[in-house]
Amino acid sequence: MKKHQHNLKEMQQQQLSRTVEYLDSPERIKAFPPKELLQMLPIKKTDNVLDLGAGTGYLALTAAQMVDGLVYALDMNPNMLEIIESKAQDENITNIQLVKGSIDDIPLSDNSIDIVLASLVLHEVNLLSKTLQQIKRVLKKGGYFLCLEFEKTESATDGPPMHIRIPSAIMEKELINAGFNIVQKVFPSESMYIIVAQKTVDVHY
Repeated sequence: MKKHQHNLKEMQQQQLSRTVEYLDSPERIKAFPPKELLQMLPIKKTDNVLDLGAGTGYLALTAAQMVDGLVYALDMNPNMLEIIESKAQDENITNIQLVKGSIDDIPLSDNSIDIVLASLVLHEVNLLSKTLQQIKRVLKKGGYFLCLEFEKTESATDGPPMHIRIPSAIMEKELINAGFNIVQKVFPSESMYIIVAQKTVDVHY
């Protein structure tokens, strides 16, 4: 039994190492430089930012250097949060708040966030409409949401299986249904898309 547990732990450790290696790979950073992605948004120094499925802090750490507000790094995996914490300490970044939780049920207050980021995570959710409502709930009126996702294209050779990808047209429609305005839609490559959306501001006549 102990040997089985040891093997399982070793396998989990190897899986974590492979995930970290992919998330921190120079190729990924070169393809999607975090600062360039964030510059697509009208980020202000006072903003509070939420990074959903923060992973190794690819976007959260860069965002934290751009704002004086708090950057919430949310991830289900405590190992990822430990990596972010370690990197933040190494880089003397003090405005990152680690949050263990699910993007289906964000453990933050309503109307508390200015910018929400979701990089290659929304294809993993069970119900997209529910997750988008959660994002809308935590965003302040007029707040921005940046989504980087895999396009559903038959010519793609890497990334997740086709059946779990969310086509950009569907993502756009779901965002509009959830109460967002589409501000920008960009295709950095044939197999990727970026959508910037803004939480609709209620107009009272």
